[in-house]
Amino acid sequence: MLSTRQILSKSKRLVNVCQKQQKQQLIRGISTTSCFIKKNENDIIAKNSISNNRSISTLNNKSINNKFEKQVRNYSSKAPIKFNLADVGEGIAECEVLVWYVKEGDQIKEFDKLCEVQSDKATVEITSRYDGIVTKICHKIGDMAKVGEPLVEITPEGSVDEVKLNAGPASETIATTTTEQSSSSSSSSLDHHEYDITKKDGQKYKVLATPSVRNLAKLNSINLNSIQGTGKDGRVLKENVLDFLNGVSQSKTASIPIVQQKTTTTTTTTTITPAATEPVIVSAPIINNLNKERETRVPISGIKKVMVKSMNAATAVPHFGFSEEYIMDSLTALRNQMKPMAESRGIKLSYMPFLIKATSLALLRYPVLNSSVSPTETEIIYKNYHNIGVAMDTPQGLLVPNIKNVESKSILEIAQELNRLQKLGIAGQLTPADMSGGTFSLSNIGTIGGTYCSPVLLLPEVCIGAIGKIQKLPRFDKHGNIIPQSIMIISWSGDHRVIDGATIANFSNVLKGYIENPSTMLMDTR
Repeated sequence: MLSTRQILSKSKRLVNVCQKQQKQQLIRGISTTSCFIKKNENDIIAKNSISNNRSISTLNNKSINNKFEKQVRNYSSKAPIKFNLADVGEGIAECEVLVWYVKEGDQIKEFDKLCEVQSDKATVEITSRYDGIVTKICHKIGDMAKVGEPLVEITPEGSVDEVKLNAGPASETIATTTTEQSSSSSSSSLDHHEYDITKKDGQKYKVLATPSVRNLAKLNSINLNSIQGTGKDGRVLKENVLDFLNGVSQSKTASIPIVQQKTTTTTTTTTITPAATEPVIVSAPIINNLNKERETRVPISGIKKVMVKSMNAATAVPHFGFSEEYIMDSLTALRNQMKPMAESRGIKLSYMPFLIKATSLALLRYPVLNSSVSPTETEIIYKNYHNIGVAMDTPQGLLVPNIKNVESKSILEIAQELNRLQKLGIAGQLTPADMSGGTFSLSNIGTIGGTYCSPVLLLPEVCIGAIGKIQKLPRFDKHGNIIPQSIMIISWSGDHRVIDGATIANFSNVLKGYIENPSTMLMDTR
């Protein structure tokens, strides 16, 4: 696509070429005319013919230049550019529009933020590739924008002025009025939408809520600004919306006069309270509220939608499970020793970095657990890099970002990267790069609760582990004495097409050695 500067430079060259051609034609015309003029005739005739030819050539030059300038102007004043939604990740076909940073009529520059969209895997900010004016916004907040289809239409910088030159005062007035109306309508739609920008201390803040909560509010025609969020940073949770619905329903119910019923064994007598007497206010159960629907249907979108797809795909793969106990006393002592040093570097050190590194070392011994099956199911693809994913319970739902190249990272580097991913997950700012390319996954369900679990494979990976909580339990030592030990259980699920029980049991034994004797990790760490 040609830029405005290139078009103007080409137009000047073509104008110069046309002028040169006209000059050559003029010289040819003069020479031809002089040949037909006799020497003995008056020179005035020749001069008049020359002046006429010059005037004609001047008119021709002006008309050609005008025609050419109109053609150039029409070409440079091209229709607005349709800015399409680019592919934001692996296998993503559509994204939900969360918020617009521009409105129709806004002047934007290259790399300015246009909007924020949420795909099945992450939230992405879309920036402009052009300088110009936003002439049309193709999607409202909450719409699903498909990859490859227009998000906005942008009139490039330079062509806008040329359009105004061709337009008269009336068209300028109409354009101004239209822009004002579109901007006012877009701003009013934003003001009354459930994705409102709330004002605090003179600044604007976006209402924090997950897509499922927004859809629930949209179905019940609730403005999220009217709900006080109890989540982190004022995030509106699902229970906040439900509590708001119940509160509204109860207030409506309280304003209705209550009918007193007297029930006997044979008949039911109904007595209506007289209008002169004050009605008796009785709180009724929510199930008896006629203004509240018995069911609420919420569209499946965002993270929930990708979970449906991935779980349906995982059911086609034969799973098998394996669980083992791991004694955590030695690792607990090592973590307590290293924790102050990590804090001095601004790193939060949990058990996960140790477990992730120990898993990577065990995968070096059994690389088939870090592989995948080809789409045709004719090859096993061994991955020589360890991108270990960590399942996170975020406000957007279950996400599994991964730490890249664990095999070449130290425990503190793994902890630092894990801290970064956790912060981005809570803020809803994980990128597709953080979410893609995983080769092995761990789910720390023990932070919430539970011991045993049956994790489901995250295809195309062939193995996943679910980590249970650490418990102080009685165990027998080698002398038969009962001693307290810190026990953690990891439940493994494997793809039985390529992994057998013996392989995953041997892998677990290697991992058990690293966890129960963490000093041995120093010998194998590269």
